[in-house]
Amino acid sequence: MLTVENIEVTYHHTVQALRGLSLEVPEGRIVTLLGTNGAGKTTTLKAASNLLGLENGEVGAGRILFRGSEIRRVPPDRLVQMGLFHVREGRRVFGEMTVEDNLVAASYALDGRGETADFDKVYAFFPRLRERRRQIAGYLSGGEQQMLAFGRAMIARPRLILMDEPSLGLAPQVVDEIFATIRRLNAEDGTSILLVEQNAGYAFGVADYGYIMESGQIVMEGEAARLRDDPDVRSFYLGLADGAEGARQSFRDIKHYKRRKRWLS
Repeated sequence: MLTVENIEVTYHHTVQALRGLSLEVPEGRIVTLLGTNGAGKTTTLKAASNLLGLENGEVGAGRILFRGSEIRRVPPDRLVQMGLFHVREGRRVFGEMTVEDNLVAASYALDGRGETADFDKVYAFFPRLRERRRQIAGYLSGGEQQMLAFGRAMIARPRLILMDEPSLGLAPQVVDEIFATIRRLNAEDGTSILLVEQNAGYAFGVADYGYIMESGQIVMEGEAARLRDDPDVRSFYLGLADGAEGARQSFRDIKHYKRRKRWLS
C-alpha cells in the first residue's frame, strides 16, 4: 500500500530530519510509528502526504510509493483523491464552519471517483457528531473535534489514513472511543493505517506491526506483539522495568539500551 524507501528529508536546505528512513504499510494492516519527541515521526507522515513544502522541507533522496506509484511529485489534494488521507496533529478542523459543512468539504475528495459521501456512516460511528451537526466546529470539545477530523477522513473513503497523535490532549474515555474506531474502520472497511502515537500502550493495542525511530532513523521494527514484549521497548516506551511489573523507569535509568540499526543495501 505505502512504501517508503531510504528517504532523506531536510528543512531549509540545511537541517536534516530523516536519514535513510524506510518503512512499509501493507494493504489492510495497521502499522504504528513510535519514537520520542523530535525523532521525525510527524516529518515522515508529512513526507508521505507531500506537505513538507508548507514548512520549507523537502525529500532529497529515496522513493515514496503509494499503491505502486511514485508520489513524491503528486500534489496533496490529488493524493487525497487517490485515497491517501492525512489526519494531522491538532485536529485542523475548519473552526468557523459547522460540523456538517466540514464533512461536506471533505466530500470534494470524491470528485471524479464515482462515489458518494456517506454521512450516515460517520454519524453511526460518532453519534455525538450527528447531535452537533449544525454546531460551529470551533466550539466543539477537543474530543469531538478529533472525532470530526476522523469523520472527514472517512468521508473521503481513503485506502490509507496517516494518523498523527490522535490521543493528544484527550480524556481517556474519548481516547478509548477513537482507538475503537480505528480498529473498527480497519476491520470493516480494510482501511490501512499508519499511526503515529505517543501512547505506546494504545498503539500496540491496535497495530499489527511497528517501527521505532531515533534521530530520523528506524532503529527497531517487528510485529507489534513482539515489540510490546521486548524488554528495551518496555523500559523506554511503556515505562516498565524488567522484573518489576508496574514500576516506572526513565530513560536516564536505563544503562544498556541495545541500539538496533537497520542497514540498507
